[in-house]
Amino acid sequence: MEKLVKEGSDLTPAIDFDPSSGNFVISGKSVPEDSMGFYAPVIDWLKEYVEQPANKTTFSFKLEYFNTSSSKILLDIFNILENVKDTLCFNWYCEEDDEDLEESASDFGEVLSYDINIVKFKW
Repeated sequence: MEKLVKEGSDLTPAIDFDPSSGNFVISGKSVPEDSMGFYAPVIDWLKEYVEQPANKTTFSFKLEYFNTSSSKILLDIFNILENVKDTLCFNWYCEEDDEDLEESASDFGEVLSYDINIVKFKW
């Protein structure tokens, strides 16, 4: 399985998924006009990955903003990760004073069966 790498833009996040190391990063902003169209290859790739995952999967979520349509797709992605929850480290990065993003992490955490580590940082 090959890496999945997508350059970020003003509307779409950068995607850097490395199956050999098990390190996955989504970063930037997620406000694509067609969320499903943008994320469909990501979802397909993850479904294949969870069939033969690395010994440990580290998912780093570093979005500074995402819209409602993206949140629905992100929940789909997070649900796919349930298949590797026993070896998953899920890190949700948010700026120290970004209460909205931290609350989003908590909201997602309530519906998932694995823990989300909230990592606060300061610019």
